[in-house]
Amino acid sequence: MVGTSFLSAGTVLVAEAGTEGGGADLDQIIGVSIATGIITAGLLWIGILHRTRRITWLDTLANKVGTKMNRPPWVALPTLLFTSTIICAMFGFIWDVSLHIGKGRDSGPLANPAHYFILVGLFLLFIAGSLAIILPYEKPGPAALKITRTWYAPVGGVLMAACGLYALIGFPLDDVWHRIFGQDVTLWGPTHLMLIGGAGLSLVAVLLLEHEGRIAMGPDADIAPRKILRYFAFGGLVIGMSVFPVEYDFGIEQFRLVLHPMLIAAAAALALVAARITLGKGAALAAVLFALLIRGLVAAAVGPVLGAPYSWFALYLGPAVVVELLALTPLLRRPILFGAAAGAGIGTVGLWLESFWIDAVFMYPWPASMWVETLVTSVPVAVLMGMCGGLLATVLTGRPLPRRGASIGIVVLTVLTIGAAVGNGLNISVPVNATAQITLTELPGPAGQRLVGADIRITPSDLISADPQWVSMLSWQGGLDNERGLIVDKLDRLGPGHYRTTRPIPVWGTWKTLVRVQDGRTMTAVPVFLPADPGIGATELPAEASMNRAFTQEIEILQRERNLDVPGWLFTAASFVVLVCSLILIAALSWGAGRINDREMRAHSGTQAKQPVPLT
Repeated sequence: MVGTSFLSAGTVLVAEAGTEGGGADLDQIIGVSIATGIITAGLLWIGILHRTRRITWLDTLANKVGTKMNRPPWVALPTLLFTSTIICAMFGFIWDVSLHIGKGRDSGPLANPAHYFILVGLFLLFIAGSLAIILPYEKPGPAALKITRTWYAPVGGVLMAACGLYALIGFPLDDVWHRIFGQDVTLWGPTHLMLIGGAGLSLVAVLLLEHEGRIAMGPDADIAPRKILRYFAFGGLVIGMSVFPVEYDFGIEQFRLVLHPMLIAAAAALALVAARITLGKGAALAAVLFALLIRGLVAAAVGPVLGAPYSWFALYLGPAVVVELLALTPLLRRPILFGAAAGAGIGTVGLWLESFWIDAVFMYPWPASMWVETLVTSVPVAVLMGMCGGLLATVLTGRPLPRRGASIGIVVLTVLTIGAAVGNGLNISVPVNATAQITLTELPGPAGQRLVGADIRITPSDLISADPQWVSMLSWQGGLDNERGLIVDKLDRLGPGHYRTTRPIPVWGTWKTLVRVQDGRTMTAVPVFLPADPGIGATELPAEASMNRAFTQEIEILQRERNLDVPGWLFTAASFVVLVCSLILIAALSWGAGRINDREMRAHSGTQAKQPVPLT
């Protein structure tokens, strides 16, 4: 609510409401809000009836599911709902990214079919957490939170609901954001990160809820059906942590390539270390295989079936092998130290093994010139995320956490290190007085479709090194009927500063075509063809037979709809609000994990234990 009121105060500076680049029409926002309010009121009423025991069907249903899954009812039904929910949201998310790449922006939450899957998925995520809160009639374990004199809720359920609510808030805030700053057509917009961050971190909440149920069940908790579901939960954690580099999966990343391996190493270290320590031999590989199955099915549904742009994704097999091999050593008996060692292995050998797959199928492989910076940023992040994975596994295996100060220090240092690595990746430079002389050659194509080849000479000729991250021609948002609306052509280097396209390039219709360069910290682009866009008041930039154009910031071309005239302080302040909310969510998950561990240790020892220790 703080973020909503703050951002609303800035609407005097925005693109006009209802314009295509300034947010959705108000009727869509009002419609979604009314529908959400009605559904929420209905669910709240059901919850009240259940808590006052005026209905019994919800308790009966939860007990039946609990019997089938061999879990407490307040774990079984929410977990079953969560599983279908997260897959639904994942499908909608990948499809939504594909549609924006292939077709461009949409006019609101109801104008994009993928949004329905995301909305339903996130709403059901919130409902799943709420169910875990309202279902228990008795106190659900020693860590439960007291709501009223007779009503206790499991910590994991509260955290799951918080993650769902955080993600849901991102939807209306996203429209407010667009009204202030225009549409930022990138996955890494602050409100977009709220959506995917809330869903991704909810997997930690699910694991904590499952562990609370395990504590409540006692020694019978480890029988096979439950353990299989825990493998799935860790596979979900791999998926949840791997959504952040999705732009790299499609080949339209708007940020430096060095961030790609760092994000892979971070996701692998947290999820795979925790899985291996918690579930034993083969767990890291099992989690990865489950993640690959789900990601593969979603990618196939979005690409070949629905005709949207294809996406690849990291395999995580190399990191999983590293974790499994290190687990054969005595280090496994010391979770935090094992996490650090596994993180170091993932950030080096694991990424090297992963690079073979990246080089084979991704649009932009990792060049040799990038590896020094990759190791400098990825290894510290992976080591600390591995230690956090060790802390998480310590909680999930019912062992005491380290001292409060040490645990807090690991979490805080991890957040700061990730922030420094991301800040480094976002630090770019745009060359001054650099130009590209582009000569186009007309190529045959269907009637009404202009296709060209391009010869490009860059001044100064030494602007680009011999081993850059990429020098490519990107054409996107051309419509799904036209090569799925996405073409990435890695240019042939003919000599210093001299490049040539390798395939026909579209310069007609709604295609946006540009030359892209990323070499070290240099990240820049030259527009080749930009269509007229009345929705944002933009005129056509034609593709001339011969043109000399200056290099500029990529964001001015890729995020053409974005309003760059808004004061910088407002964007910084709004981003800071989102960052603070994200840190609060991480802190809540940390506190919840520490509370569960603390109360479990008290129950085992029968004596007063140390205070809860934060944990990611």
